[in-house]
Amino acid sequence: MPPRSSAPAATWFRAAPAPLVLVSGPEALLAARAVERIHHAMGKGVAVTTLDAGAYTTGALLAAASPSLFDEPGLVVVEGAEAMNDAFLADALAYAAAPDPAVVVVIRHGGGVRGKKLLDTLRKGAVPEYTCPAVKRDGEFVDFATAEFERAKRPIQAAVVRRLVEAVGPDLPELAAACQQLIGDVDGTIDAEAVARYYGTRVNATAFSVADAAIAGEVKDAVALVRHALSSGVDPVPLNAALAAKLRVLAKVGASRGRGLDPTRDLSIPPWQVDRARRELRRWSAQTLGEAIEAVAQADAEIKGGGRAPAFALERAVRTVAQLASQ
Repeated sequence: MPPRSSAPAATWFRAAPAPLVLVSGPEALLAARAVERIHHAMGKGVAVTTLDAGAYTTGALLAAASPSLFDEPGLVVVEGAEAMNDAFLADALAYAAAPDPAVVVVIRHGGGVRGKKLLDTLRKGAVPEYTCPAVKRDGEFVDFATAEFERAKRPIQAAVVRRLVEAVGPDLPELAAACQQLIGDVDGTIDAEAVARYYGTRVNATAFSVADAAIAGEVKDAVALVRHALSSGVDPVPLNAALAAKLRVLAKVGASRGRGLDPTRDLSIPPWQVDRARRELRRWSAQTLGEAIEAVAQADAEIKGGGRAPAFALERAVRTVAQLASQ
């Protein structure tokens, strides 16, 4: 392969066929999606061969990439290149010098220094690279879910995608499964009602829906949600705990700004929570945040035995927090 300048890497959802393709990064689910996109773009009748770079035997890559007896297009997917053995390294370097244009070979590298010589060779040779970084931020989960629905050609509003991400939580495989369930089970447009029907009954989702509305200053919505939750039999304890948890994150992220701290590194708060807290803090001051924390603490004491009407104590706290946020 003649030397050329390195081509810039693209994100996983732009993956396309080429004689040699590098799919890099630690997020296995995104890597699988990248390979799916390449496979789909190659059309029907594609013969797929999967190799393990860590258990590789000499000659396997050349054999897999040889033209089919029936001239079928071929796709060779090499998994685990971050754990490649010396036999694969030698064969891959030799193949990269003259890849077969009739075959697509995808090398999947999950990260680390193993196989650096091969990675450098592929990058210097301008082999297309598609990155699969770890998904951590709130917006990245939303982007992933949006891509899942776009891939299935299913229309969905951005607000509905965000509601789904909030209900499922920061777990990429679970989010992917949720998207596929909605795609498979819901006819037509996937709306907020469908998301609520499938995932809104979870205690955590319900609790955090109440907390989100209160933190956002949506007084009517927050009160309506908490009343509905209580009438559905949800215990007041997790509802109040979710509100307290969100307020604690706001307080920690807010305090970190004046102390020169990194909330993720120093306080172990996930990046997606930090991003969201910073947006939510725009409507809060140190004084209103302190008053909200006191209101929720008082409700917690009453709910856990200090008062006779735990449901009333919870609703009062939710209303107070929402009113403080809307000032």
